[in-house]
Amino acid sequence: MKSLWKVLRVASLFVLLPFHTSASPAHDDRPGTRHANGHVCVGCVVVLSVIEQLAQVHNATAQAAMERLCSYLPVKLFLKSTCYLVVRTFGPDIIKLLNADMSADVVCHALEFCEQVPGQPLCHLYPLPKVAWKFTLEKAREIVKGSPTLKYSRSSADICCLPFLAKICQEIKSAIQNSVPFKDVDSDKYSVFPTLRGYHWRGRDCNDSDEMAYPGRRPDNWDAHQDSNCNGIWGVDPKDGIPYEKKFCEGSQPRGIILLGDSAGAHFHIPPEWITASQMSLKSFFNLPTALTNELNWPQLSGATGFLNSTSRMKENSIYLRLRKRNRCNHRDYQNLSKNGASSQNLERFIESLSRKELLDHPAIVIYAMIGNDVCSRKIDPVPEMTTPEQFYSKVMESLKFLNSHLPNGSHVILYGLPDGAFLWDHLHDRYHPLGQLNEDVTYDQFYSFLSCLQITPCHGWMSSNQTLRTLTSERAEQLSNTLKKIATSKKFTNFDLFYVAFDFQEITKKWQKRGGQPWQLIEPVDGFHPNEIALLLLADGFWNKVQHQWPHILGKENPFNPQIEQVFGDQGGH
Repeated sequence: MKSLWKVLRVASLFVLLPFHTSASPAHDDRPGTRHANGHVCVGCVVVLSVIEQLAQVHNATAQAAMERLCSYLPVKLFLKSTCYLVVRTFGPDIIKLLNADMSADVVCHALEFCEQVPGQPLCHLYPLPKVAWKFTLEKAREIVKGSPTLKYSRSSADICCLPFLAKICQEIKSAIQNSVPFKDVDSDKYSVFPTLRGYHWRGRDCNDSDEMAYPGRRPDNWDAHQDSNCNGIWGVDPKDGIPYEKKFCEGSQPRGIILLGDSAGAHFHIPPEWITASQMSLKSFFNLPTALTNELNWPQLSGATGFLNSTSRMKENSIYLRLRKRNRCNHRDYQNLSKNGASSQNLERFIESLSRKELLDHPAIVIYAMIGNDVCSRKIDPVPEMTTPEQFYSKVMESLKFLNSHLPNGSHVILYGLPDGAFLWDHLHDRYHPLGQLNEDVTYDQFYSFLSCLQITPCHGWMSSNQTLRTLTSERAEQLSNTLKKIATSKKFTNFDLFYVAFDFQEITKKWQKRGGQPWQLIEPVDGFHPNEIALLLLADGFWNKVQHQWPHILGKENPFNPQIEQVFGDQGGH
């Protein structure tokens, strides 16, 4: 789905405010916004809100609140030191305005991080001041008139021209840019490093110096001398001289899991404690460097390829872990090729990062899950931007033809339908957003409206108070799902069979409610858009049950040698 990672990278991290625009890679291929600095604007408003609330929670001054926020940030990537420099630069003006009881909206407009485009609505998160907006803004600008730092706020990139910030800005820019270069992101290389599209995204490499050693390949000479497929099973049983890989894996039908998805598949997630003053502490941001170098995604905890224990204490496991439990020869054979902003129309840009050799590798289960961006747009009128069934059909067929030329024979491809995203508005619009919970002053309705006004919403069609628009978006999603269903039932390919699975959010909602949960608890609280970890694991559970009962051959055999593999190789080298 079109993710908010551009927006919330700034909002969740005060230190990134000055250089957000130049540091963010452009995953969104739908050009043009009415507000050129919309992401910076929402970042400013969110950060100022956090500062105000920190001062309120701790009964402290704005200056102390800013310093407290900086103290929470990690040292890695120069986050803490840069934050203090930014506070030194903008702190005096922010303090003046907050002391004059100006709201975060007013402060950000006064400092020119936000702008009102002539002839267009005023974009604001909080209720407008009782005094006329024009008068309030003029008063605020008078307070900071002549400020030496004001001129730098007009362009977030320009702030890095401040002499004392130049060097550190360049260091941070480089660190962030290097975290997601397209060249590396689209690489089909395996890695011994977790982030930067490393083993959080695809199985860990076991021999970085050997290009022919990687997860998912058929074993070389039954791995008698080295582990060529990185599943941790190699060597020869001294009792009978038979290679362990041959003894334990031959005929067990090994297969890997590959996800072609969007930000939902990558598990886009902003921890709410990053922007919730009452929950903020030294522990809140310990995982921030990892999140930034994973593009604010958490594939290691996703429903398809997650391999870590669930942070939500769910008993359900990812599809990969279930495949591994079914057959320990599948160890490390996972690839999460999901991207923020991915859709059927731009999948060709990164589908080539798929690592599967038709003649050398084991078959794979490929899940095609473009579940949002073909109907989601940030435009005020998103309907013309939606992918038509004809366009969708053409691009899906292109992707399937590519897969047929790369996947080993005996593979399986599952086309995942689109959800009816109307549940977002239905379950969230009148609830308080994390920014509004302390003072009960920001609902999701207000949050959605703010993003839509700035034209940086991930999905105006579903995150809108316009019921007609929400209905039109759901109808197009259903049309595209029907297109996938038609393809799955009518098309044949030589190297894989083809299936369709519906995205049944109502089903997982019912499961969750039976456990005493509420539907809104299945949605990411900060962005109010993505399915959260609980939802992803419940979807994985539903997927597994459907496949197991209707098409069990997709999953391969249960390996009777699993106990012996564990006895000889333990955790098989871990993940």
